[in-house]
Amino acid sequence: MDRFSVVVAGGGVAAMEGLLRLRRLAGDSLELTLLAPNEEFGFRALSVKEPFAMGGPTRHSVRHVARDAGAAWVQDSLDWVDVDGQTVHTGSGQQLSFDALLLAIGGRAEPAYEHVTTFWDQDADALVSGIVQDVEEGYSKRIAFLAPEGPMWLLPIYELALMTADRARSSGFDDVEVVLVTPDAEPLARFGPAASEAVSRKLTDAGIAVHTASTAELPRQGKLRVTPAGVELDVDRVVAMPRISGPAIRGLASAGHGFIPIDDRCRVENSGGRVFAAGDATSFPVKHGGLSAEQADTAAAGIAALAGLDVDVPPFSPVIRGKLLTGAQPLYLSARLVGGEAFESEVSDEPLWDSGAKVVAEELTAYLERDPNR
Repeated sequence: MDRFSVVVAGGGVAAMEGLLRLRRLAGDSLELTLLAPNEEFGFRALSVKEPFAMGGPTRHSVRHVARDAGAAWVQDSLDWVDVDGQTVHTGSGQQLSFDALLLAIGGRAEPAYEHVTTFWDQDADALVSGIVQDVEEGYSKRIAFLAPEGPMWLLPIYELALMTADRARSSGFDDVEVVLVTPDAEPLARFGPAASEAVSRKLTDAGIAVHTASTAELPRQGKLRVTPAGVELDVDRVVAMPRISGPAIRGLASAGHGFIPIDDRCRVENSGGRVFAAGDATSFPVKHGGLSAEQADTAAAGIAALAGLDVDVPPFSPVIRGKLLTGAQPLYLSARLVGGEAFESEVSDEPLWDSGAKVVAEELTAYLERDPNR
């Protein structure tokens, strides 16, 4: 009898986490295939450190993870999904049959502003190191950091602002002004009031001018307008986070802006219970690496149960854990989320979870700790 076949599509943390969790839950009872175009992956959240010469994400081999999970690796991209035919169609025209499918292909990052430096994690050093060097040498005196409206990664814009302010001070320049503009009512409001208050204090202590519940316009180069306050500022450099949209996969339902609608077990709507999704591609409103891994674990349990294994499938109950880099002592933030809103939030200068890692991914972290050179 043929084994229950599972395709995991994606080449990032959520895909690797889901693949490893599936192998741990099901042993050899599943036929696993990893569909991923990239040869390497890393923890993208660490890329903010690169422009400050603080290291960056270590790259790991997709091939090695697939091999150790007992999965076949198809180095290709996902094109579309035939739900009724239980088939994944790849970018090169291959067809992969599945009994269950886990989509962890990530979202699409798009520039939110023109004529500014958009922060892309894969090019962080090349994009931002020049700005840091200008600050260190006293050439740039006012740097603005912009968070766009809509879905985005939560921490990097705050980390870039805090680390830039710290670098200016440590370089002996007290006249450098750092400005942060965010549409959030309070800094990092997703983590709850306690965390938001702590982050606000960090920003104030760093001398960063924060404009909350605000949007930015750039009427011309070197000029920043903040609304609704109507403040206009001359700026030397501007860094903005990209806006995230969904992958808009042909053959699957869309929740708007291309995101994949999922239920509380990470099953994709109108997919017959055989298609699951995790990560930035989903309609869950908060985009964060640790949450992506949690979704992948929920989806893996659902797939194992679908394969007939005696596995408990609890609903996705997100706990967001954030290690905010500041240039000095990091700040650890944690909160449970319901509908994207925080409760039971905690904040500390010491780790609030066992590993203290930037991104919490249970299976993947344990796997890499056994052999970090994989």
